[in-house]
Amino acid sequence: MSVAVPAMLCSHLARGLHAAAQPLTILLASLGKEHTDPMSTAELRELTASSAIQVQRVCSLFNCLQQLVIAESTTPQLSSTPILPLLTHVVDGVNQMFEKDGMSFSSVLPDKCLPVLINRGRTRQALMSVLLIAHLLSKTKDTIEFIAASLAATVQIVVRNSNLFVDRMETEASLSMALAEANIRSQRGSLSWSLRPLNVQIELQKAPFPR
Repeated sequence: MSVAVPAMLCSHLARGLHAAAQPLTILLASLGKEHTDPMSTAELRELTASSAIQVQRVCSLFNCLQQLVIAESTTPQLSSTPILPLLTHVVDGVNQMFEKDGMSFSSVLPDKCLPVLINRGRTRQALMSVLLIAHLLSKTKDTIEFIAASLAATVQIVVRNSNLFVDRMETEASLSMALAEANIRSQRGSLSWSLRPLNVQIELQKAPFPR
């Protein structure tokens, strides 16, 4: 019995494998015996250091692809979860990262909010991925905003940099955004984004009132 694979997932997998082929090709060419035999000890050490960077890139790509397949192929267990402690934890976890690189990080959270119906692990992973992408794309002195608002049936979370206009993301960042979107969608939520300017909007469903 065959199982249909979503076209978007196939597209992401193809893009990720194509990106992984580049560092693997570099490693294949640089680590050949005919290339390394004439090298001095210092040259071999330099080659080892540069090769480690390529290996790390391949590992990151394959890890993201693995997580993407899991997010697209499994249904997480959802539970009624207070969202404010989770948002506070995420904000506290990235604040220093932005400040260290000379960026301003502004967060606005509601004073109170009804619980949402989510999988805590997937939600945290998605939020962290979006913030890491914002950090990667932003520059010194930029201001990154993290705004949460309690709406009628959802909690809306916006991550934006109003001064950042880019045409495209590198493959790693693009796949990371796709993973964040898949994780949110698997929880009956939605994630949309734009790059001109950078603006990511997440909607999480509020938990139903107990009867």
